[in-house]
Formats: sequence, structure tokens, C-alpha cells
Amino acid sequence: MTPGARVQASIELLSQIGAEAQDPGTAIDGYFRSRRYAGAGDRRAITGRVYDNLRHRARLDWWIARTGLPIDPDPRSRVLAQLAVYDRTSPDALTRLFTGTRHCPPQMTDGERDLADSLYGRPAMHAEMPQWVRLEYPAWMAPSLQALWGPRLETELQALGQTAPVDIRVNSLKATREAVQDALGQAKIDTEATPLSPIGLRLTGRARLGGLKAFKNGWFEVQDEGSQVVSLLVGAEAGMTVVDYCAGAGGKTLALVAAMAASSTDQDQRAGRIIACDVSRYRMDRMAPRLKRAGVTNLRRQIVTARDDNWVKANRGMADRVLADVPCTGTGAWRRNLDAKWRFQPEDLAELLESQRTIMKQAASLVAPKGRFVYATCSLLTEENEAQLDWFLKNMPSFAPCPIENVWAETIGGTAPDSGSGLRLSPASTGTDGFYCAVLERTN
Repeated sequence: MTPGARVQASIELLSQIGAEAQDPGTAIDGYFRSRRYAGAGDRRAITGRVYDNLRHRARLDWWIARTGLPIDPDPRSRVLAQLAVYDRTSPDALTRLFTGTRHCPPQMTDGERDLADSLYGRPAMHAEMPQWVRLEYPAWMAPSLQALWGPRLETELQALGQTAPVDIRVNSLKATREAVQDALGQAKIDTEATPLSPIGLRLTGRARLGGLKAFKNGWFEVQDEGSQVVSLLVGAEAGMTVVDYCAGAGGKTLALVAAMAASSTDQDQRAGRIIACDVSRYRMDRMAPRLKRAGVTNLRRQIVTARDDNWVKANRGMADRVLADVPCTGTGAWRRNLDAKWRFQPEDLAELLESQRTIMKQAASLVAPKGRFVYATCSLLTEENEAQLDWFLKNMPSFAPCPIENVWAETIGGTAPDSGSGLRLSPASTGTDGFYCAVLERTN
């Protein structure tokens, strides 16, 4: 591909990601599957430009606005700004990229030429940039994030802007961590043990895992270490009835099944019962090939409604453990889905908080006396975490929080990275995605 064609591909991908609210990695993989002519160098260059553009969106928009030109920020103008500011591409060089020929972007308009002239040679950072622009987060989230982190705000936000590592969870139904590490090593993929999860490995570089025999045989699943930790804190054991209430595509469900089997002396998966629930049949159907690959047999899938579900009403108090990893803003996963941070607005958060509370009440009603309800988000916002826990405890007096350090010692072993009524994980503090988890026991 020519340099101009690479630029056009970047613009097309950014447009697709924004219009379809797609995960960048998924969009990029799909884009290149239908363009086999693109070489490895093309893929690297385009992927790098797309991720860098998403990573620096606030700064690019700030620079575009600062010119005073009547140009709205969009994928094309942001790529132009990126080329001028970050790549220091001159206006004449940009004209040679934007030719409209041979898959190159259409020629620049007069306004775009003025934009290129205004931005060429500008520094990526500027003293007048407000903090939210400099650190790349939505301005409306500033009060919550500043209250949470205080002087650590810059450290935490910078970590959220870095490329996330690839973590995998070893499927203890089929393999050991040592066996998986050895299999990956034979494929020239270096890994190291994850420091928090005893069933995780972290790739020390980048690699494509889908074609490996060990993956096809169900020896491991790609799963962030933080997600693995949340699954382990549920404490699923043989003989229990465990509900994954917001199962989605089944990542944590698979981890719960493996944990239950690992605690059984005869390794009989049927020694317990796992029920995966979700409001989306599509997401539940996506779980099927993962279950088959992992060798999971003792699982029931149950579609539930958003509120007043009949199955939930009929099964009150039947579960030993219920996990509700609720829909959230996803702020803890910004380093994986860089575009997601700009999709939410304050009014969206208000709707999410109400939805989370509805889910908490429904899911918690399934918990048996002396059973546990595990509330989790991949969010960093206090509104979705500690504030929701406070609301739950006021409205569900039959539950009490378990000190997270005690739960950690019971389920994972060793010293927890946090203490108190909830666990917080973040890229800067624990090297994981951002997660919050609280474990509550039903006292009567």
C-alpha cells in the first residue's frame, strides 16, 4: 500500500469505529480480513496510526478548535491534525498524500489546507491545555476522577493510555499453567506468570494466539488478570450452585466452571451447578463455541429480562454464589477500547446507575442464606462502585460486606492488594485493567 492509501485506510477505520461503536481491535481485524493484499508493514502502520489517533483525540480536537477555523473534528480532520502535529508532516507533503488517486484520500479542501498550515510544527502538548485534554479523559468525569485519585491522577490516567498487555487464563479443566507456558514457548511465545492470579500468564510481547493448537484444544482463554481475580473471588466450589448473572460471552463463566472443578476431589464437573444468565440471546449464543472448546458440560444458560423476571422470582434464595459483573461505563478498560471514553455522557451514567441497581436487586434475590453476592464493574468511577455498594447496603439490610482481604485469603491466598469492603484494581496500581469488586454475604 502507498503512504496515501495507508492514511485513507486509517480514516476509514476511525470512521467505522466511531459510527459502529466498535472495539478498535475487532474493527481492525475485520478490515484486514477483507484486504488480504495488505502486508504486515501496512497493518502495523495503519494499526499504529489508528490507536495513536484514538489515544490523542482530546489533544487533536483541542488543536483543531484552537485554529479558529470552521472545521469540525472528525476522523479525517483528526488524521490531518495528527499528521501535522505528531508526525510533523509539512503541508506540501500532505498534499502529496491527499491526492484522491490510487486509494489515497480525496484532495484537501481550502479549509483543510489552512488547517494543515496552522498546525504544522505545533507541539503535541501546550501549556494552555486543560488537565482533561492533557490527560485525555472526558471533562465531565473530572470531579469523580480527581476525588478518587487526587495527586495520583496523572499517574493513573497515563497508565490507562498505555497499550494493555495480553493476559491468558489457563483452563484447569484441561491443562496446568506450566503446560500452557511450555506449549506457548514451543511456539516462540514468551510468557510470565501473572503476579495476582495463580491461573494466569502474561505475554511479554505481541502474538496471534487463535491459530495455536493449545488454544483450539481449550487449554487457555484470553482474559485480563483483573477479570481472572474477580472470578476467583467468587469462591466457586464443588457442590455449590453458582450464578453468573451478567454472563455476556462467558469469560467469567468459564473461569467459574474451572474453579468449581478444581476444588472437586474427583474432578467431576457435575459436583456443582453453574447457571449463566444474560438479557441478550445473541451474547449467550456466542458463548457456545467457547464452552465446547473449554470442555464445559455442567452449565445451564438462562435468558432473563431486565426487570421482574419470572425465572428469578421462581428461584429466590437458591444460589450459594451469585456474580453480577454489571454493565458500566467501562472506564477501567480504556486502554483496550480507547474510543469508548468519548461515547458516554452524564445522562448515560444516570441511566446506567439505575440499571445497575435493578440488576443488583434481582441478582441478590437469588442468594441463599449464608451465600454470597459478588458485585463487580470494570469501571473506575466512584458513582458506579462505592456509591452503589452504599446504596445496596441501605436497601438490602440482609447483606453485609466481607472484608476483601479475608475473601482474598480464602479464595486466592496470600496478601490482597487492597483492604476494606471493596477491591480496586487499575493499570497503575496492579498492572491490570481497572476493576471494582465487593463481596457481600447474606446474613439471614
